Amino acid sequence: MSGFLDMGGHAATVWPAYGVTIALLVALVVVSLVSSRRRHRNLERLERELHGEGNP
Repeated sequence: MSGFLDMGGHAATVWPAYGVTIALLVALVVVSLVSSRRRHRNLERLERELHGEGNP
């Protein structure tokens, strides 16, 4: 197991690369979800305005 974690002497390069990759993938998912929710809310607002709902 320690041989795997050592990555043949390249652990100092490999593990940070894995960490950066995972962090970027998580950030991409979060940004995508936030953007999707924002666009969905905006679409609902525009549909309400188009159909005359919510006008004072």
